[in-house]
Amino acid sequence: MSNNNSNPPDTDDTPQFSYAEYTLDEMLQAYASIDKEAFPERAEILQKLIIQRQSVSENINSSGPKILESARVKFHGNGTEYFAIWIVNILLSILTLGIYSAWATVRTNRYFYSNTEIVGHRLSYLAEPIQILKGRIIAVLLLAAYLIASNFSPMAALVIIAIIMLMTPFIIVIGVRFRMRMMSYRNVRFNFKVRFGRACVVFLLFPILGVLSLYLAMPWVLKKIDEFLYENMEYGDKAFSTNLSAGDYYVAAVVSSFIAFVGFIIIGIGFGVTAAIAGSEGQSIGHFLMLVLGAIVYLLVIVATASYYQAYIRNHVYNNTKIDDIATLKSDVKIFDLMVLNAGNYLMLICSLGLAIPWVKVRTAKFLSNATSVSILEGIEQVVATSGSQDSAVADEVIGAFDIDISIG
Repeated sequence: MSNNNSNPPDTDDTPQFSYAEYTLDEMLQAYASIDKEAFPERAEILQKLIIQRQSVSENINSSGPKILESARVKFHGNGTEYFAIWIVNILLSILTLGIYSAWATVRTNRYFYSNTEIVGHRLSYLAEPIQILKGRIIAVLLLAAYLIASNFSPMAALVIIAIIMLMTPFIIVIGVRFRMRMMSYRNVRFNFKVRFGRACVVFLLFPILGVLSLYLAMPWVLKKIDEFLYENMEYGDKAFSTNLSAGDYYVAAVVSSFIAFVGFIIIGIGFGVTAAIAGSEGQSIGHFLMLVLGAIVYLLVIVATASYYQAYIRNHVYNNTKIDDIATLKSDVKIFDLMVLNAGNYLMLICSLGLAIPWVKVRTAKFLSNATSVSILEGIEQVVATSGSQDSAVADEVIGAFDIDISIG
């Protein structure tokens, strides 16, 4: 039974059980107005009821699989705890001339995976340090060969770069497959289908097309890359499916570019005014302060631009991606909140000279987890774990050695 008043009752004076009598709109209004710091338990109850009510609504309006349970992703780690792992990883990696870095990678991934809870179950990271170490040694040898060749023969270096570029699609596919195969949920591994031919088109031909179009086609290229990555992911024997829109990528690109353009115009005007008034030696301090202010504004412009694009695209991808018969995803990253988070992270890193890295990573993980909801469907009970072949970490480490960035999620 819903409340007939135009506004929801006062949340702070309402018994917790009565929230169930609200309509979905009233729940959303109450959640937006409640003091979440003063009443954290009530806020959590409201949040769960909202997700459940939305799930029921989706089930009624669709003929798809039944939703068993819905919840926001939770990250249970904390900065102090991770700092102890991080600092030991750094020191032992230095003392062992980088050999321990393989164990450091495994310890870090296991910490973040095991502290990520999705609807009552936590992720697992299955890679072993020896797998990582073997791949890392080969990656270092490849990098050393490139550096030596570039010093003694520029032509040989160009040949190596050309070979690496041609190998990039293969490295990406095998690298992503390794990362997915090393992750499991409810004792079922993820996987990534190997499609080298399509990878060559997506990671070689499409980017060239984007450049030749003077970057006008680049949002479409980025959309095709994301499509390729997500549509080839699997959970057990169930495939991911996604329905992305190139229009949303263009919106994100245009708005991000506009933010950057306006920001740089402001910086340019500021420097122009400073140059005009700093004609004497006595104005040197003011000039210096203006340079510092300009650097801060420049950083804020970069943060605002990147945060807008990241939030917009992440929400679009997650809200249009699902695991067939297994789960649906939702993301509601608030653009301004992400800007504040990223600006705070940069400030922490600068003021701590990099020692705040563990807290920055944990803050980011918690923020993104809290902005993500997962609905588990009834098909989860019948999912079959495929027994894929033994995976190599070589491609995964070559990606890191040659700074080939792959962003997923």
